[in-house]
Amino acid sequence: MLAGLAIVFLVWLVFGYFAYGRWIAKQFKLDDSRETPANAVNDGEDFVPTRPFYLFGQHFSAIAAAGPIAGPIIACQAFGWLPCLLWIAFGVVLIGAVHDFSSLASSVRHGATSIAEITREKLGNGAGRAMMAFIWIALIYVIVAFTDITAGTFVSGTEELEGVSFNAGGAVAFASVTYLGLSIILGLVERYLKPPLWLSTIIFVPATFALSYLGTQFSTLFIFDHLTWGILILIYCIIGSLLPVWALLQPRGYLGGFVLYTAIAVGIIGIFFGGYEIQQPQFKSWDIGGMTGTLFPFLFVTIACGACSGFHGLVCSGTTSKQIDKESHTHSVGYGAMLAEGFVAFIALVTIMIIASDTAKGVSPGKIYGNGIGEFLTIVIGKENLKFAVTFGAMAFSTFVFDTLDVSLRLGRYIVQELIGIRGKIGAAIGTLTTIAVPFICVLIAPKGSWNDFWTLFGASNQLLAALTLLSITAWLYQARQRIAFTLLPMLFVLTITLWALGALVYGNFSAANGFDVKFVNGIASLILILLAVYLVITAILKVRGEKSNNELIAVEG
Repeated sequence: MLAGLAIVFLVWLVFGYFAYGRWIAKQFKLDDSRETPANAVNDGEDFVPTRPFYLFGQHFSAIAAAGPIAGPIIACQAFGWLPCLLWIAFGVVLIGAVHDFSSLASSVRHGATSIAEITREKLGNGAGRAMMAFIWIALIYVIVAFTDITAGTFVSGTEELEGVSFNAGGAVAFASVTYLGLSIILGLVERYLKPPLWLSTIIFVPATFALSYLGTQFSTLFIFDHLTWGILILIYCIIGSLLPVWALLQPRGYLGGFVLYTAIAVGIIGIFFGGYEIQQPQFKSWDIGGMTGTLFPFLFVTIACGACSGFHGLVCSGTTSKQIDKESHTHSVGYGAMLAEGFVAFIALVTIMIIASDTAKGVSPGKIYGNGIGEFLTIVIGKENLKFAVTFGAMAFSTFVFDTLDVSLRLGRYIVQELIGIRGKIGAAIGTLTTIAVPFICVLIAPKGSWNDFWTLFGASNQLLAALTLLSITAWLYQARQRIAFTLLPMLFVLTITLWALGALVYGNFSAANGFDVKFVNGIASLILILLAVYLVITAILKVRGEKSNNELIAVEG
């Protein structure tokens, strides 16, 4: 049954790419003769025309972080595997990939500006500033949550890596830190030596996997406590966000893509050749209790990145659109990478489906995924290498998260730069320091493991950002007299679900708050996000109605 589900799921993704994805491409009238911003500016820093396969790997690794892995596992533990599978399947093809493709295509058509800038142009200055504020808050939550997760995986004895027979945290830390160093070397080689891509691939990709093995051999070299790792990671983010894209973001993304490809391949091997049976129930309950225990709306915001993610729109319009060489590449990079992430979510779901409910109870998503990928990998390398296999699985999980952090900070500083109107190195420094300030404070004062308190709000704000992005794109298409149903209907669904979820979070967090604590902060943030979203929706409605009235008046006078 497991293999049959995988075949059906893959066929559905292929249909989505070649049928629905191509239809959407026609709606945007992609034209390779039109000069893209990457070619028009080509400053060697942020605007760099990039080969589509190389860019696909960078984009894929940037969008595929903890969301498509942790979300399905958490949701399956709560509601059963069938609702999760249905939401991932229909969400990724009809909503998530449409959102990503539309975000990338619209940004390319608007000079590779951000979604916030597009919102300002289509809905007015007030709406643009509101969108910037919303995005900035959402990015801060990404950085805070993911920094804490990554620091935890680097500390021996953390919940995600508990049970591995050596200093697993140190092993993952060594592999991750040296992976960043290897990425910088690749960037320098590509920039100055310009070898064929195949030659760089056959040298640097095997070296990436060799680092995973070396991590098991030098697992005691990088040993720091949780707070120290959090501070070091944020310092890295500052440096990484200011470096040219060719120096770190592109090569790290390319290598990280192969880690993802390998995890997918290992997952496929486990699904088709592992002989595993489904042990989780198809469906558990519509309401398991607690603040976030109802299937509607919390299933949909728990499984965020695997089905639909507003963060992807920030990557599409913030970094990827500045590297698109030809407009037709937006289909394979935007729509295709999201479908690939949907399959990552499916594999993550499988790692929990094959575990009995009692065994999985209370076990963290990172450990479930790492153990699952490790078990699948031993089908190829043998059970005697289980220690290395499980370490690779856990390292892959932390690498996916790690890759997202400096991208989030880079996007945050883009937003601040657009808001204050200061370009160049001074503007970049101001934007970076402004965005990193709140995460630094949170890392210093928040208790260890506080990402759990931020995660649900991150998911809800992430989905609402996707709805608001689709709202702006729908306004653009409407003004251009193009079809809007393919963005309007997904926008209405996601908008309803996420506002519902945020409303519940406002009530739940304020009810559970004990003074000025994390829950109180989350309640305030939820309320601000709702108000910003409502303002943007009302602004869009008034804008559309005003334009319609003007058009009718012009028609009558004519």
